[in-house]
Amino acid sequence: MKYYLVALLNKDDYIRIEKIQRSISRKYKIYKRLPMLHITLEVLEDPDMDKLEKVIKKILSPYKKFKVEINGAICFEPPYKSVNLNVTNQGYIKRIIRNINDTLKLHGFRVRHNIDKWDLHMSLANTNYATRNWSNKEYVTACSNLKKDRVYDMVKIDKIELWKPINNKREMVVKSFPLREY
Repeated sequence: MKYYLVALLNKDDYIRIEKIQRSISRKYKIYKRLPMLHITLEVLEDPDMDKLEKVIKKILSPYKKFKVEINGAICFEPPYKSVNLNVTNQGYIKRIIRNINDTLKLHGFRVRHNIDKWDLHMSLANTNYATRNWSNKEYVTACSNLKKDRVYDMVKIDKIELWKPINNKREMVVKSFPLREY
């Protein structure tokens, strides 16, 4: 099974970004329950959970809460039909992702091979967990409207979590790793 190491926004920033997600979902009737907003940092396949928890705690121990830049929209074409906010891949988040990927590889975990080809993003709407499959026209319209809005923001990341790929907030969180204060 695949597991996802994700970065989560603080409460205030989450509420702000969720308004955009909720607007898209209502307009196109995509979700009954909105998926959690997050930034995927790493994807792991069939990890040894005990070993993984120890390694991640050690990796994240020096890291503090940090900010990331959201700079516009990025959309992934069918079959994904995914409308996302683009997260600038530089600075603190880039260092964390590289450190996580390199360290997990050294410890024998199966992770992504080429992290440089990964577009950092925060998914607002896609075909995963959708109540219906939105049409190509709806997808294109949603994407172009979000691009026109030119969303730019700085959001604060306050914790990292390990998730199972299900859309049930209680069951998907395997482990939570809060980051240190400034």
